[in-house]
Amino acid sequence: MKYSVIEKGPFQIVGIKRKFSTVNGENLLGIPKLWDEMNTDGTSERLYELNNGSIKGVLGVCVSDSSQQPNEMDYWVAAEYEGPVPEGFINFEIPASKWVVFEVRGAMPHAMQNAWKQIFTEWFTTSGFKHADAPEMEVYPGGDPSSDDYYSEIWLPVK
Repeated sequence: MKYSVIEKGPFQIVGIKRKFSTVNGENLLGIPKLWDEMNTDGTSERLYELNNGSIKGVLGVCVSDSSQQPNEMDYWVAAEYEGPVPEGFINFEIPASKWVVFEVRGAMPHAMQNAWKQIFTEWFTTSGFKHADAPEMEVYPGGDPSSDDYYSEIWLPVK
């Protein structure tokens, strides 16, 4: 797996948020449906246009919060955005973190789901890094996500 390690200060995202259960892989079924909805109704296109931060593309942001029910997560379809929150969206502050940025190549959603699995079953067990208490991100920079050579990224907060 190709990856790099970077540090990034805090930044704001704007977008939409949905809650998903992680029981029995419900999130693996529901999140692709959410993306289909966002791509169909123009939300993704609007987020690409709003993106004015250093992370280029639309983000899928996974937020697990210990105050939530166990086995639940918030998933955002969002963009890095500096400025007042645009109408129809909400915002969230991503904390400063050290990130491992993994390259993902292949058609969505399978390439992304396979990369997540490989990171947690193989990479973390030998990397020497531990997961930091911060959101995880998927970065979709544009292009054809059904293409076999589509490029995207996974950003994992580490310590």
